[in-house]
Amino acid sequence: MTEEQQSAVQAPASTGRWGPPPALTGFVVLLLAMFSLAYGVGAAAGPVAPGMRSTVGDAGPAEPGGNMGGMNGGGR
Repeated sequence: MTEEQQSAVQAPASTGRWGPPPALTGFVVLLLAMFSLAYGVGAAAGPVAPGMRSTVGDAGPAEPGGNMGGMNGGGR
């Protein structure tokens, strides 16, 4: 009876192979699926800010009068 108990304990350690736990693998797969889904939804929605333009293409001059919203430095 002690031989059976010893062999049962030694059997899993003798395989020599290591693999990630199934829960970790499932979590990584779920994480990748969620990121892929979010990227797809974002790509389908497109830019949502008014006046947002692509950075690819015409890089024309900046708009004149680009002060910071009326902050001219004179307070009095």
